[in-house]
Amino acid sequence: MFDIGWQELFLIAVVTILVVGPRELPRVLRTTVAGIRKVRGLANDFHRGLDELAREADLDDIRKDLEKSAILDLESELKDEIDPNGEITNSIRQLENEMESTGVETDTDHPASEESNTASDTKSKSASGI
Repeated sequence: MFDIGWQELFLIAVVTILVVGPRELPRVLRTTVAGIRKVRGLANDFHRGLDELAREADLDDIRKDLEKSAILDLESELKDEIDPNGEITNSIRQLENEMESTGVETDTDHPASEESNTASDTKSKSASGI
């Protein structure tokens, strides 16, 4: 990290012994080690905080993508992909109009006619005892 060699460490040890003295050296070393541990703990907390912020930012992006896809109108997108110019829709409407003008029932008329057919079938079945 600091790229300190053994010569530098030896020089620091000699200067520390001369300045502090051999009696106070254990107390000074304990205090120094405790300070280094606190600095390392603060650095680790800072690193964890940055990692958490990065994770939250990624989660926010994912959440935004999910919300965007939830809002997505699938039916209109399918219409845009299948029939972007509206040609198919127009041709179907023209066919329906032609069929109505000739008297042929279209799919939009079937649910009402099916209900009437079902009702008449039920009446005839009940009359015949089935």
